Amino acid sequence: MTEATEDRDEADVAADYIEELLDIADIDGDIDIDESGHRVVISVSAPSGADGLRVLSRPETVSALQELTRLAVQARTGEHSGLILDIGGSRDARATELAALVDTAIARIEAGASSAALPPMSSYERKLVHDLVADRGFVSESHGEGAERHTVIRRA
Repeated sequence: MTEATEDRDEADVAADYIEELLDIADIDGDIDIDESGHRVVISVSAPSGADGLRVLSRPETVSALQELTRLAVQARTGEHSGLILDIGGSRDARATELAALVDTAIARIEAGASSAALPPMSSYERKLVHDLVADRGFVSESHGEGAERHTVIRRA
């Protein structure tokens, strides 16, 4: 099986899983499948005028649904899934929140702190933070294990 076929299977299984979940919850949503790097991205958007995705687009809910979707894909394909789930623009909203956290942390460092620690977050979010920090000319490292893994920012 080629990598493109494996990605297609992963995407199809994930989209089917999310579609079933939306049906069970009686929530309208349009599902788009894309690829970012080597990761499948499943985006769920509300049809025009629909508001049902608001509850599902909370960061904790998106993370939980992403993990459940990854497990469903793994159970069906036998392969680990690194898919990314975006519900109602949740990823863009979270990226904006993370940028604000980074700005606040950098302001503390510029005010004299030697470093600034951010709260624990997912590996995907930490990667976004590392990229934001590097773009601003600072350095960052991840510290801790499991659910306590977080990012520490300091001067370059």
